[in-house]
Amino acid sequence: MSTAPTADHSMGDDTAGLAPSPTAQHTRTPARDPLASLNPLALWIAAALASLPLLTSIDLVSGATALGVWLVVFLALGIRPRTMLARTWPLLLAAPLSGLSMLLYAQPGGRIHLSWWLVTISDNSIELAAAITVRVLAIGVPALVALVGIDPTRLADALGQIARLPARFVVGALAAVRLAGVLAADHRSLARARRARGLGDSRSLRGALSLPFALVVAAVRRGTMLATAMEARAFGTGERTWARPSRLRRRDAVAIACALGVSLAAVGLAVATGAFRLVGAGG
Repeated sequence: MSTAPTADHSMGDDTAGLAPSPTAQHTRTPARDPLASLNPLALWIAAALASLPLLTSIDLVSGATALGVWLVVFLALGIRPRTMLARTWPLLLAAPLSGLSMLLYAQPGGRIHLSWWLVTISDNSIELAAAITVRVLAIGVPALVALVGIDPTRLADALGQIARLPARFVVGALAAVRLAGVLAADHRSLARARRARGLGDSRSLRGALSLPFALVVAAVRRGTMLATAMEARAFGTGERTWARPSRLRRRDAVAIACALGVSLAAVGLAVATGAFRLVGAGG
């Protein structure tokens, strides 16, 4: 990184990627992804509505039903299991941990299987642990599968045109997302520069503590340059025009309705079978 870039150079580097070419857009949004044709804002709304009914209950039936239905839907849409696993593996590792505390410390009920100091494992704690684990998966898996592949530029277009959010906020958030990927390259560059100057190994404790501060300085500097470039191009002054229209279509409304319908049906099944358990009841 140069210490005194020119204005043109800073705007060219720091605003790159905010308005990608159609070729780049098609590269980031593969046509074979069945969710790519949906509006990104509709996907966010669908993910939110799909989770709300499930947050009211803590039973195994509704969570398992919703999770099973979503897996079948994604497979029917042509989303490969490998793709789903690649997008959700952190959640798959973390979900059992969410049920572990419930397993060990939930209010005892039914048959006691183990009791030691503060830990009591009973029929009630086992049921709650399984319900919590499945519920986390039922809420998180559909959201991650649907939202991980969203193109930030399309989402920014939708937030600005459909949600009517302020242009400065939308463009600033988009710039932050785009520039977040630059931090890894900055880290490598700073580590090499420190080694070349004999300032120590970045793998040591001293280097590990000093590099984050240097990254923060670099991020603030780049953000300042980007803000200056955006201000020079009159962002936020007057009526903004959009290069690509973003609108909600019938398929988006169907996706939102289906997302809400799956969760409501799962909770309804739990009520019908008598398995419904309100959050906070007997936990």
